[in-house]
Amino acid sequence: MAGHSHWANIAFKKGLVDKKRGKLFGKLSRYIIVAARRGGGDPAANLALRYAIDRARKASMPNDTIDRAVKKGTGELETETYDEVIYEGYGPNGVAILCEILTENRNRTAGEIRKTFEVNGGNLGSTGCVAYLFERKGIIQIPTKAVAEDQLFEVALEAGASDVQQVGDMFEVSCTPDAFQTVTTALETAKIPTESAEVMRVASNTVDLDVEAARAVLKLMELLEDHDDVQSVTANFNIPDSVMAQLEAG
Repeated sequence: MAGHSHWANIAFKKGLVDKKRGKLFGKLSRYIIVAARRGGGDPAANLALRYAIDRARKASMPNDTIDRAVKKGTGELETETYDEVIYEGYGPNGVAILCEILTENRNRTAGEIRKTFEVNGGNLGSTGCVAYLFERKGIIQIPTKAVAEDQLFEVALEAGASDVQQVGDMFEVSCTPDAFQTVTTALETAKIPTESAEVMRVASNTVDLDVEAARAVLKLMELLEDHDDVQSVTANFNIPDSVMAQLEAG
């Protein structure tokens, strides 16, 4: 398993989401604020806001916290102004890493992200240095125990999905960004529960890691993910099953 889903599953197994729930809520609030500011506060008319709210609800964010974030985005409540920035760089073993940022202070964030790369065996690069290695895709994860594979294939592919694969204990449905809404709506209509659903950057090719390189890359990924201004971290690494087993064994 590689790239986006690999890191997401590792983070889930390590309990990073639960341990940092307060930090996660802060990040999701920023996402909602920016979406509401750009497209208005009605999720029915603002697809980006709908996705942001869906992500927040899946993370068990309280409804009043979601409502406050929407009101901040629409100007009903005061808030900071966030800039959207993408930082690109290289981690250990030449792994390409892309960070999506929402920050109220670009200079501070750039310095902190640069230092995180440098002290962990990587380096922050210039704009465009690794972005070409990733493409935007809709990625929807469904627990394998929640639906029969044949039913999922039929619903997803008929709605315009590009592919359906089993990744561990999850089915992963992929589609183009344009088809994302149609596919997610079809799954909802078919009452197929999703673990996660978002448009993200996916690596077009991957770098295999041995145990030492995997430890170093995962440490850097975790530190970047932990930064308050980082919304998501994507990389083009692949950890073979045999190496993953060694990592999990300690």
